Amino acid sequence: MWWGGRGQSFNIAPQKVEPDLGLSGPKSVQRTGMLESRSCQLSSHLASGCLPGEQILAWAPGVRKGLEPELSGTLICTNVRVTFQPCGWQRSQETPLSSEYDFALVNIGRLEAVNGLSRVQLLRPGSPLKFIPEEILIHGRDFRLLRVAFEAGGLEPQAFQVTMAIVQARARSSQAQQYAGIPLSKAGQSSGSRKPPIPLLETSEDWETERKKQGAKGWRVSTVNERFDVATSLPRYFWVPKRTLDSEVRRAFGHFHQGRGPRLSWHHRGGSDLLRCGGFYTASDPNKEDIRAVESMLQAEHSDVVLVDTVDELPSLADVQLAHLKLRALCLPDSSAAEEKWLSALEGTRWLDYVRSCLRKASDISVLVTSRVRSIVLQERGDRDFNGLLSSLVQLLSAPEARTLLGFQSLVQREWVAAGHPFLTRLGVTGASEEAPVFLLFVDCVWQLLQQFPAEFEFSEFFLLALHDSARVPDTLTFLRDTPWERGKQSGQFNSYTQIYTPGYSQTPAGNSANPQLSVWDWDLRYSSEQILQFHNPGYDPEHCPDSLLPRQQPSFMVPGPPNSVWLFTRGALTPLNQLCPWRDSPSLLAVSSRWLPRPAISSESLADQEWGLPSHWGACPLPPGLLLPGYLGPQIRLWRRCYLRGRPEFQKGLSAPTISGLQDELSHLQELLRKWTPRVSPEDHSKKRDPNTILSQSH
Repeated sequence: MWWGGRGQSFNIAPQKVEPDLGLSGPKSVQRTGMLESRSCQLSSHLASGCLPGEQILAWAPGVRKGLEPELSGTLICTNVRVTFQPCGWQRSQETPLSSEYDFALVNIGRLEAVNGLSRVQLLRPGSPLKFIPEEILIHGRDFRLLRVAFEAGGLEPQAFQVTMAIVQARARSSQAQQYAGIPLSKAGQSSGSRKPPIPLLETSEDWETERKKQGAKGWRVSTVNERFDVATSLPRYFWVPKRTLDSEVRRAFGHFHQGRGPRLSWHHRGGSDLLRCGGFYTASDPNKEDIRAVESMLQAEHSDVVLVDTVDELPSLADVQLAHLKLRALCLPDSSAAEEKWLSALEGTRWLDYVRSCLRKASDISVLVTSRVRSIVLQERGDRDFNGLLSSLVQLLSAPEARTLLGFQSLVQREWVAAGHPFLTRLGVTGASEEAPVFLLFVDCVWQLLQQFPAEFEFSEFFLLALHDSARVPDTLTFLRDTPWERGKQSGQFNSYTQIYTPGYSQTPAGNSANPQLSVWDWDLRYSSEQILQFHNPGYDPEHCPDSLLPRQQPSFMVPGPPNSVWLFTRGALTPLNQLCPWRDSPSLLAVSSRWLPRPAISSESLADQEWGLPSHWGACPLPPGLLLPGYLGPQIRLWRRCYLRGRPEFQKGLSAPTISGLQDELSHLQELLRKWTPRVSPEDHSKKRDPNTILSQSH
């Protein structure tokens, strides 16, 4: 996914790694001459496909294997990526960042060299190559696999050169923790002519437009963090209650972890407000005015307030990371799990369990939002991981506009990018110990919803796949920073502002900044028009448009909560509290570690039954319009095969295809399987009509 403009000069210097292969005499001179000639041709052919400063370190001819059809081409290693270029293929200027053959160095999770049927070496930084490889296997952190067999069985010297170049370049990339992204001007666009595909929420005007779009009349855009002197992990602008002064916001936010005080995440058109905040900083000593300001912000002019302990019943960050590592190991082509025990091994990863937990909790919170007019506060100590996951899922379940293509992109930009999710750390780009792919867990949850409600979402599985893969590609600043301050500083948005020290952040040299308007949402820079068409779900029902579904005024199914009621939501049940803040009579339940909290027994009744349950003689109460309540029991949660099993082509057959020709191919494949599985019948049975469902049930 890299590109360089026309007319630019590039430093293309093949890396010289000269192994002792016993090549000497006239044959060696002849081979060297052939290599130099081929290198010159390759250099001139690839110059238009490089970034400024990108260097081609080594290359080797080969054949891409494992996928059909097999392709002959060239494996190329640069200082930023590994790419396989098929013979006769060249990058399109219309989609300068698009390539299905690129592997960013930071995306390489495992590198293997193969010689013969039994010799396999796992290549690590600093480890010498024990043999000249016949094949090389590159396993991506995004579950992709690139398998290339070298020409002449690996006897060509380039096989050794390109393998060692990848090992060395990968080691250097892991040490470089900062990536500049691609300037917009390098993509053939003038900096002032290209409009972002969605609001990036970098200006107060963007936030005001979004506030009006949600109909949040009781809220306003606060500029108290415009210079990031309240919290560097918060955006420059956010929503606070209209009657709260910025001076009160500044003081109140100081009593929350990392200065992340309560602010509006989303306003439901029925009247409820969804807020998010960090944990209470109990070591502080607020005065009465600060306590009143905190309570006023949490209540948001509602009489019914529910505090949600976000991490309750959800996995820890370490659990998510361990589950993802186990899932990746299980999905490798050479996984040690036996075929008959593969499903039990999948269950042992706990990944699907964590997806199930997230969907269940998001469903419960959606019921809280839509069943009463109230303030629901998501509280997580750091407010940067599961708060964003749950808030996003709640909006997808409750708001049809969030299920459109533009609405979903705006949702991710607001709840993840602008809200300060630490992408760089959580995705393991920096090599920090706090790695945990929470965002990828969220994308999996969205895929589960798409499978259960295919007519409710405008975007398709292929869009989610592109978003999943884009999280680890260092081409824009969207997923390359941990905080909005770092992202804005890199793009040169506020060079005149006061310098703010952030531990672990290194200043990027001037002149190496990316235009802030280039984001991951500029899909046309990385995907062709045909590919972008596949982002749209053909089964989407346009009748589910947001303006025709939920009225802007309060619907009749929502009623105000009890007067001045405060609740704690934990383990699927509501527990009454005496106060909102921990600095009053006694510490709040949320001020201490969740594992020490007194837990009520999990209710056998679903929260929907508790909230909407009516006497039996009244009849059942229907769900509010637009609300989705997904299933999360047993087989209702499935493995995302198209994503996680991409390195095993045999599992990709039979999946739904995006085109008519693809559907015809899959239909032929399924019919062939049906003929193989259908039991033989006697001649007298030929005259009987057979039910296809019966045949399929017998085959199972």
